[in-house]
Amino acid sequence: MKDFILPPKDWDMGTPLPGSDTPVTLKIDGFDITVPSGTSVMRAAMEAGIRIPKLCATDSVQAFGSCRLCLVEIEGRRGTPASCTTPVAQGMEVRTQSDKLHKLRRGVMELYISDHPLDCLTCSANGDCELQDMAGMVGLRDMRYTPGDNHYAPTMAGGLTQSDLRARTPDAATNARYIPKDDSNPYFTYDPAKCIVCSRCVRACEEVQGTFALTIESRGFDSRVSFGAKSDDALHSDCVSCGACVQACPTATLQEKSVAEMGTPDRAVLTTCAYCGVGCSFKAELNGDKLVRMTPYRHGKANRGHSCVKGRFAYGYAEHPDRILNPMIRDTIDDPWREVSWDEAMDFTAKRLTRIRDEYGRKSMGVITSSRCTNEETYLVQKLTRAVFGNNNTDTCARVCHSPTGYGLGQTFGTSAGTQDFDSVEETDIAIVIGANPTDGHPVFASRLRKRLRQGAKLIVIDPRRIDLLSTPHMGEKWHLPLRPGTNVAVVSALAHVIVTEGLADEAFIRTRCDWDEYQSYADFIRDERHSPEATELLTGVPSATLRDAARAFARGGNGAIYYGLGVTEHSQGSTTVMGIANLAMLTGNIGRRGVGVNPLRGQNNVQGSCDMGSFPHELPGYRHVKNPEVRAIFEAAWGVEIDPEPGLRIPNMLDAAVEGTFKALYCQGEDILQSDPDTKHVAAGLAAMDCVIVHDLFLNETANYAHVFLPGSTFLEKDGTFTNAERRINRVREVMKPKNGYADWEVTQRLANALGAGWHYTHPAQIMEEIAATTPGFANVTYDLLEERGSVQWPCNDAAPEGTPLMHVDGFVRGKGRFIVTEYLATDERTGPRFPLLLTTGRILSQYNVGAQTRRTANNVWHAQDELEIHPHDAENRGIREGDWIRLASRSGETTLRATITDRVSPGVVYTTFHHPDTQANVVTTDFSDWATNCPEYKVTAVQVAPSNGPSDWQEDYAAQAAQSRRIIPAAE
Repeated sequence: MKDFILPPKDWDMGTPLPGSDTPVTLKIDGFDITVPSGTSVMRAAMEAGIRIPKLCATDSVQAFGSCRLCLVEIEGRRGTPASCTTPVAQGMEVRTQSDKLHKLRRGVMELYISDHPLDCLTCSANGDCELQDMAGMVGLRDMRYTPGDNHYAPTMAGGLTQSDLRARTPDAATNARYIPKDDSNPYFTYDPAKCIVCSRCVRACEEVQGTFALTIESRGFDSRVSFGAKSDDALHSDCVSCGACVQACPTATLQEKSVAEMGTPDRAVLTTCAYCGVGCSFKAELNGDKLVRMTPYRHGKANRGHSCVKGRFAYGYAEHPDRILNPMIRDTIDDPWREVSWDEAMDFTAKRLTRIRDEYGRKSMGVITSSRCTNEETYLVQKLTRAVFGNNNTDTCARVCHSPTGYGLGQTFGTSAGTQDFDSVEETDIAIVIGANPTDGHPVFASRLRKRLRQGAKLIVIDPRRIDLLSTPHMGEKWHLPLRPGTNVAVVSALAHVIVTEGLADEAFIRTRCDWDEYQSYADFIRDERHSPEATELLTGVPSATLRDAARAFARGGNGAIYYGLGVTEHSQGSTTVMGIANLAMLTGNIGRRGVGVNPLRGQNNVQGSCDMGSFPHELPGYRHVKNPEVRAIFEAAWGVEIDPEPGLRIPNMLDAAVEGTFKALYCQGEDILQSDPDTKHVAAGLAAMDCVIVHDLFLNETANYAHVFLPGSTFLEKDGTFTNAERRINRVREVMKPKNGYADWEVTQRLANALGAGWHYTHPAQIMEEIAATTPGFANVTYDLLEERGSVQWPCNDAAPEGTPLMHVDGFVRGKGRFIVTEYLATDERTGPRFPLLLTTGRILSQYNVGAQTRRTANNVWHAQDELEIHPHDAENRGIREGDWIRLASRSGETTLRATITDRVSPGVVYTTFHHPDTQANVVTTDFSDWATNCPEYKVTAVQVAPSNGPSDWQEDYAAQAAQSRRIIPAAE
């Protein structure tokens, strides 16, 4: 038996795991091995701990069979087939070792080495090179071939020493096949001289990422990897720098610059990315305490070994010189900052807060939790205001982006989160993507969706802008519904109208799983002719025929999944649209199994977690209303304090109260509300009116311009804890290096609480999670031990679901019967007119993240150095605007200037920009209109005018001057 030999967990198994559950038993080198049918002979051998040499094979892409190194012998078959492309069969007998195989493999390897530079000692991949490893594995110790025609020597002097080359005459023949190293990409190099044309990079770009940026150019001995027709360097090609090609490359052909500069890493720590809500698992690989690279973890359940440019490469902000590492204080915002010790900073802060509480009352203070920090850190910040300040004044950016998700799904399904896991997309037959741009905002999930689209799934995109997902190569049927910003409810209702009136609803599902009487009322409402595609076409701008086709396709298309983002929630009717989406899913029976569901794509890494942890002023952890005495009793017993039963203030209410003079102090952890929240001028006025603004962050952000205390934060690399991603997956964050500021963020919050007399005594985030589990039903069984054992779990994780819950609402909805809710369309109060005839909508771009505090301090700026305004050629021509011109963007709230990009990705009458750069401050033009149920700002609909400009506006110049004045620092005395 060979059962006691197990392959290491991180072995590359050569070929992907098959989807079959049918067992097949065969013999490999005399040992009986049972694997699923469809498994390759190579993978079967690897499963048994028998390694077969390989170069072109890797388990992230389909078998290719080009390198001929993995040859085996099979009893009863002629020749020596490649084990990577040969499937197992019942009773098959395989030999992986023989004199014949040894000779063949060594001969193949000798051919590879004959056209490869033998500079192993100085090569950046030395010690981490599969070509090197395989040469050793097959026993190649010398080479018989005389150096000659090759791809690795700059001249046709292949094989000559450097002294020989120097001795040659200047007219020595140039080697036409030699191509110099391409180092145009800021993160990795491409060295064609070391390429063995195994095609792994090309296949990874196609099969894993789905960009198709790489190709094999030419044929035979002239074959080479090329970055495509757009250009032939990495930076200017279609490459999105996800790193899949670098990870797949078996040599130093594609190599991280960090490895070349810092050496091959010698240890790794498994952690979770701190960018978007996908929650990718990474191995942080180090030399000593120096981070060399971030490698996507092949067993990460959210990313399955893939990554994007941000998570893979944009971690350099942790070492950026802009980072503040010492606490700072100042008496007024006009004073320069003064570096002080932690003790002095805490004493200064505690005295200010105590004075404010005594003078203005306990409700004059509040907190903002961070969707970038861990669950444990967020839990402590909301506990700070409830247990120490004595009020419920807590809010978070999660409300500013996704609170309608919580409200809408809570009302219809009974729980405030997505229904699926990301793996579910592999069984989706038709997907609706509404108000989301996954390729830019959630790139790893987008790659998984694109893979499914290439397999034949259909796509419906509901977005004012033509997003990149619609350009997926080799995809099946697709529909784009380019709605006018602000008309989401009307479009969703029109889809439902078609489904109901044409008899396409899943009546069996509705009768079994939903409230039939409520459905009848809803059906009567939605049948009304005013909801028809023809009646709404003029309002929404979506052609009625296209909408009808899309509705029929979704209702008849098999497994239908709906994915949505901020383009749904950041509207005055955001909650109504979420409820409409839930109605669509119930109408078609697309809830409670794999491949279907309602899936909010969360923006920041811990948006879901910050909601779960009780960051809203009306809810304690676990989405339980603060007014309920039985809920308060749980936390009062755990915390030893009395909890105020009255809901607190949301961020807009805090700012309004500050302007009025009744709200005087704010502790803001890991959020930059001056750049990210709407109506920038009002935010600035509210902050300026406060007596004590405490900013706890990595950098002096825009909000810190109005702060009195700055507490330096720690990056995700410097802390322990957990993040909860968009699929409710609780992932461990592990300390990769010690905090450069001396403390993890949870320790800073604890110090502040204790300076105010709290008496907290946590010594590790695991203890905070124990408290969360003890007080929050959905987290009841979550422990660090469980997360170490299982890697991650999805809440609810309790006695009813001890291993977590990948799929929600399988046998019934959390609330019992699914609830259909009437979704009446109400136009936003923000209207276009003669002064402001265009509609502005905002979004994100792949290379930057949120307000850009992290990504702007990395080489990602090479792709997006400034915010730009996308405008349709018709609108640009009417205004005399040309590509790259400075333009003035004005609304009823304010104005800013930025460069113009002329494109037909937006419709006439619609303009689009990002909000990643503070010198643009796009939110200076957004209004204070918000969702009727949650106060989520209406970022996505602003009436604007665009006109040529000569450069920055007066407001921008004044703002820049104020920011520079505010960031003066007096270093601490030596």
